Amino acid sequence: MSNPQQLRYSKEHEWLSAAEDGVSTVGITEHAANALGDVVFVQLPEVGDTVSAGETCGELESTKSVSDLYSPVSGEVTEINEDVVNDPSLVNSAPFEGGWLFKVRVAGEPADLLSADEYTAFVAG
Repeated sequence: MSNPQQLRYSKEHEWLSAAEDGVSTVGITEHAANALGDVVFVQLPEVGDTVSAGETCGELESTKSVSDLYSPVSGEVTEINEDVVNDPSLVNSAPFEGGWLFKVRVAGEPADLLSADEYTAFVAG
């Protein structure tokens, strides 16, 4: 499993892209998608919602379990990925591409996020 170097990672297994015009993209990692199994339903925050770093902002339901989705940063949700709402399997098949979950206008500098190498070491135990 390869974690893209340009992304930052949370210990709750979400990834965050670098901000473009203050907006970053959020998804879950391949590690999390594999641990969940086949994702069959996603509940995402609404556009305009305010999310807080480390707080629950949605759910991912798989054939194995229901897991909370945590926001890696604080800010305002600017877009959700309708493709993943309509086809949750994208979370499994393309977690770093088409399976992204939402975009957020980041308020302040993200704290406590890991580099790709640090995240890889974290999940290795």
